[in-house]
Amino acid sequence: MPTFPLSDLERLAAQALQRAGAGPAMAAATARALVYADARGLPSHGVARVPQYAAHLANGRADGAAAPAVVAARGGAVLVDARCGLAFPACALAVDEALRRATGHGVAFAGVTNSHHFGVAAYHLEAVGAAGMVGLALSNSPSAMPAAGGRRALFGTNPIAAVFPRAAGAPLLIDLSLSEVARGKLMVAARDGTPIPTGWAQDADGNPTTDPRAGLAGSMLPMGGTKGAMLALVVELLVTALTGAAQGFEASSFFVDEGNRPRIGQAFLVVDPGALAGRDTYRERVETLVAAMLQDPGVRLPGDRRRALAEQAEGEGVAIPAALAADLARLAG
Repeated sequence: MPTFPLSDLERLAAQALQRAGAGPAMAAATARALVYADARGLPSHGVARVPQYAAHLANGRADGAAAPAVVAARGGAVLVDARCGLAFPACALAVDEALRRATGHGVAFAGVTNSHHFGVAAYHLEAVGAAGMVGLALSNSPSAMPAAGGRRALFGTNPIAAVFPRAAGAPLLIDLSLSEVARGKLMVAARDGTPIPTGWAQDADGNPTTDPRAGLAGSMLPMGGTKGAMLALVVELLVTALTGAAQGFEASSFFVDEGNRPRIGQAFLVVDPGALAGRDTYRERVETLVAAMLQDPGVRLPGDRRRALAEQAEGEGVAIPAALAADLARLAG
């Protein structure tokens, strides 16, 4: 597999997106987020998404000229309209607004409506952790997972991420989808022609499958069964009922080139620890828990492995499949 320095990969991805119709700022923000994923060992959310995004731009599923804007605000609450563009500029605006409002109000909730796939959820919380704030990131996605007891795909995989800054050391950065695995892993397996483990997905008839293509045509299985499905419902309502965004079953799949504009929703909750028990108490409580966790030698703090991979990628670059490299080169012209 060819290896690219991160800056070269980011430039290539941005060129491909801009050639497909994204404005320079949208292309740059998107490429930066995708390479972040590749550098952290998350290729399902990395530049492998560029051909998909490019097709959505070319086919009108995403508006490359869209400029996100604040459309409603009161106190610590704010709503950003992505205007059917790629999600990353809108999410950056929402996070900036949430940080500013949490500084003044102690807590802020920023919703995003009329949005698109927002990549690695934790990516959007890096700035929150750096500012010493606690944060949550939520998103829905096109239907991929049944409700509890159901067979029909209704909810998205609906990722959740959280960041907890520390007094010393990198923040705790937690990121998970509410399906057994992220749907992007099926996309990568289908591309590479490899089977998936039983328990990840079911086919269109509700039968367990190890065929990633059958899983993409069917539905993902929720993490933890009914509990995962209920958490997916919570996320679905938080990011759609409060923002006016489309629900998962109303959005065409990200994995098809043609379809409607997804118009999904995201939400970011930011809390200033100083507004509650105080920063000193917050730090003491976090470090007490971390110390207790690390008494067991097998415990790994969330975010550490991905940061280590990112540091390695900074020096060594990222390897991507030759076919993907060819696709990127073709799309970049």
